[in-house]
Amino acid sequence: MGKSTPLWQLSATEIANATRAGELTALEVTEAALARLEEINPTLNAVVANLADEARRDAEALDQGGSASDLPLHGVPVTIKVNVDQKGHPTTNGVPAYKDNTAPEDAPIVRNLKRAGAIVIGRTNTPEYSFRADTDNPLYGRTHNPWGKHLSAGGSSGGAGSAVMAGIGALAHGNDIGGSLRFPASANGAVTVKPGLGRVPAWNPSQTAERGMLAQSMSVQGLIARNASDLHLSMPATIAADPRDPFHVPLPWRGPELEQPIRVAFSRDDFGFGLHPDVAAALDAAASALSNSGYAVEEVEPPLVHEAGEIGYRALMGEVKELLGPDIHKNGSDTLIAIFEEYYRQFPPFEGREELQMLAQRSHYARQWSLFLEDYPLVLTPFLLAPFFTAGRDAEGPEGVRDALGCSHWSFVANFTGLPAGNLPTRVADLPEGKQPIGVQLIGRRWREDLIVDAMQAIEAQLPPVCSQLWDHLSAD
Repeated sequence: MGKSTPLWQLSATEIANATRAGELTALEVTEAALARLEEINPTLNAVVANLADEARRDAEALDQGGSASDLPLHGVPVTIKVNVDQKGHPTTNGVPAYKDNTAPEDAPIVRNLKRAGAIVIGRTNTPEYSFRADTDNPLYGRTHNPWGKHLSAGGSSGGAGSAVMAGIGALAHGNDIGGSLRFPASANGAVTVKPGLGRVPAWNPSQTAERGMLAQSMSVQGLIARNASDLHLSMPATIAADPRDPFHVPLPWRGPELEQPIRVAFSRDDFGFGLHPDVAAALDAAASALSNSGYAVEEVEPPLVHEAGEIGYRALMGEVKELLGPDIHKNGSDTLIAIFEEYYRQFPPFEGREELQMLAQRSHYARQWSLFLEDYPLVLTPFLLAPFFTAGRDAEGPEGVRDALGCSHWSFVANFTGLPAGNLPTRVADLPEGKQPIGVQLIGRRWREDLIVDAMQAIEAQLPPVCSQLWDHLSAD
C-alpha cells in the first residue's frame, strides 16, 4: 500500500489490514469512499441511495471500539443492492410501486457483512424486478458503465458492478438467479463468484410471500470485488448461518485439499451462436495462466450444457410467468413487459405437468454435472460469446434479447444445477466502440467456491490488473 495511493483505490484486504493495525481509521476510509461517490456517481448513477450519515456513524462506532482482529472486514466500505432488505431503507427492486417498501430488519447478507465490520455506504441500482442483463428503470434511471457509455453496465447487479470498479466501495453486494453477479462482473471488469445453492443464507424480512421453488433454488446472494483475494477475505463472512434460511448449508469456506494437479475441463462451445475472437483470446489467456500455475487444463466438453441451460431458463420462465407475471404487468414499465414477452418467445415457459417434470429433471442435470466434476473439479468456459453489449440492447427486439440473454446458456446451467461459478476479466479489448473488459467463467464442484477463487487468483497473478487499466482510462478522459 503506497502512501500516494488514494484510499478509495485500496482493496478490501488492504483496508482491513490497515484499519486493524491502526494505520487507518474506519472513518478515514469511509470518508474517502464517500468522497469518491460524490465525485463520480453523478456520471454513473450506480448508487441510488447515499447513506453517508449512517456510514459515518457506523465508522465512528467501529473506531471507538478500537482495532478488532476478529472482524475480517473491519472498516471496509460496501454497497448493498436495492432488492435486498436493509433496515429502515426501501427495498424497491427498481420498481416505482415499491418505493416505500421499507425493510423492518436486515437481510442475512446485510447482517453478516455488518457483523464482519463492513461499513455500508450506499444502495445500488437494479433493473425492474432485477430481471434484465442491463440496468435501467423508471424509478432511478440508467446506470452507466465506468468504461464508457458505449457499454451496458450489465444486470441485474449493474449498479454494484459499476460502483465497485469505479472505486465506490471496495466490495459490492449483488445476487444472481440467471447471471446477475456475473453479467455485471463481465461488463465492468470486476471479479465475482456466484455461490452454489444453500451457501449464503437468504431471506427478505419485508417479503409478504415465499418465493417460488426455482427462485429459491436458483437465486443466490454474493459479492462483486476488484480482485479474487478480496473474495477469499469477504465470502467467509457472508456464509455465516442465519436461522431465517432453513435450507442454508453450514459448511466452512475452505474444503479439503485435492490431489494435484487439479484438472480443469476447458470448453469453447458456442452452441452455434459463434465465438468472438476477443472472447476466444480471453479464454486462451485464462487457460494458459492456469497451465502455467500447475493446473492440468484439458479441452473436454462437460455434459448437457445447452440442454440444461435451455430447460432451466424455460422452467424459470414458467414459474416467473405464473407467480410474478401479474405483478410485472401491473407495475412494470412498457419496456419491461415487452422484454418479458420476448423472453417468453425465446424461452417458451413450461406449464402444468410439463413444468413439474422439468423441475424433476433438474436433478438429472445436476447429477451428470456432479459426476463430471469428480474428474474435473473446475470447468473453464466462455461467459458471453461476444464482447459485452451496448446499453439498452435487450430492449431492441428479438436480436437484442438474443445478444443480451438468449445465448447465455453457459450462465444458466450453473444456476439450474446449483453449482458455484466465478467470473473474472482476462482481457481488455480495444474495439472500434472503445475499450472494454472481456470476462470468462469458471464453474466448480458443489460447495467448492474456494477452488474457483484459488484458480482466479492464479490467473490474476499473471495478468495486468483490470482496475488499474480502468483508472488509467478514466484519468486519460
